[in-house]
Amino acid sequence: MNFLTQGALSGSMPEMECETILDLRVNRVSMDQALEAIQGFIAARVPRHVVTADASMAIIARGDRDLHSIVERADLITPDGAGILWASKLLGFPLRHKVSGVDMVGKLCALSVEHGYRLYFLGAAPGVAQAAADKLRIAYPGTQIVGLHDGYFTKEQEPALLEEISAAKPDVLLVAFGIPKQEKWIDAHKSSLGVPVSIGIGGSFDVYSGLVQRAPLWMQRNGLEWLHRLSKNPKKIGKVMTLPQFALLILRRKIFGR
Repeated sequence: MNFLTQGALSGSMPEMECETILDLRVNRVSMDQALEAIQGFIAARVPRHVVTADASMAIIARGDRDLHSIVERADLITPDGAGILWASKLLGFPLRHKVSGVDMVGKLCALSVEHGYRLYFLGAAPGVAQAAADKLRIAYPGTQIVGLHDGYFTKEQEPALLEEISAAKPDVLLVAFGIPKQEKWIDAHKSSLGVPVSIGIGGSFDVYSGLVQRAPLWMQRNGLEWLHRLSKNPKKIGKVMTLPQFALLILRRKIFGR
């Protein structure tokens, strides 16, 4: 047990090293370190918010002060995506590990098998979270997925959903609404739900259900997942178009220091 887990068990996390990319805080962690921190959060039983920050979040947060404030308050912010790693290298403080939401889901299922952690899947289109859960149970026999619900519910239906999540007593709540909706929803409800760890995971259920195929490994390793996603779903153009803006802002920060 290292300082991450020890700190979480004591009820307060020690300061993890972090960097700032376009005024967005990102922790310097590997996947193993992030998972260890999450296990500490689960043991401490205090509601925590884990954010997986990519380039699009950095751009959205510049114009959305509520989102920016939520990320600043988050208990762990992982570097999710090649854009964040590229920016950190260009700015002189290279982050060496991508810690993405989609990869984290599989790792948490493995930990669920090992430690009995209870997972709740929330979000995506009707049937998608169920399909993802079915496939993950096959990939990780013994995974404790104790409840699921799609992301299509009304304000009138929300109280019943919150009661359902609370009754399921998950250790980890995985929310797939997309940025910034998932972060705002978690921030609004994490205290009342009392779930130890809540994580926004974007389109991860789409991937695990088979609805969306991940990019080939060579594209993942070369930071080209965005191109694969765009080729498979042109509707993603809005998110992809944040990447040139992100790159230009990083270059300006590098050249002019602002």
